[in-house]
Amino acid sequence: MRTAVLRINVDPAGQLTATQVADGSAELRAHAASMQAQLMDDDLSTRPARRREIQLLVETDDPDAAMGEAVRVCAAAFGTAPVAGAVTFVSRGTDDDAYGVLAGFGVTGEISRAPDADGFDVVSVTLRESDLERVPESRIHTALEASLNCEVRILTR
Repeated sequence: MRTAVLRINVDPAGQLTATQVADGSAELRAHAASMQAQLMDDDLSTRPARRREIQLLVETDDPDAAMGEAVRVCAAAFGTAPVAGAVTFVSRGTDDDAYGVLAGFGVTGEISRAPDADGFDVVSVTLRESDLERVPESRIHTALEASLNCEVRILTR
């Protein structure tokens, strides 16, 4: 399971007072625990009124469903119509991260790790030729290296 970073503008109209922002943040912290999310500490009152964006860390295999739940929870906490923002992922260099990158491109593959001569991980990813006809190998390779922070070798079957 991957850790998604969900960004949500909780006050897109910019109408909340500092007190309402503080109260909503406190309520959101309580609700975040119920959805097994962690609210990143951020003082929303220092942000421009229309850019009050919170970030929640959520362990999920379904970021769309997690975002829907997070928007619902933010609406309840702040009494506003929150707007979903970008979703990114925390990468710890695990195989789950690699599978998540592949899923993001709509491909599946087999992943294996082996140490090189110096003891550093080399990740081999075996993909179908037909997948590489749809998605350039260089895009997949770059995304995997960035996510895993190690050497990646792409093989085909």
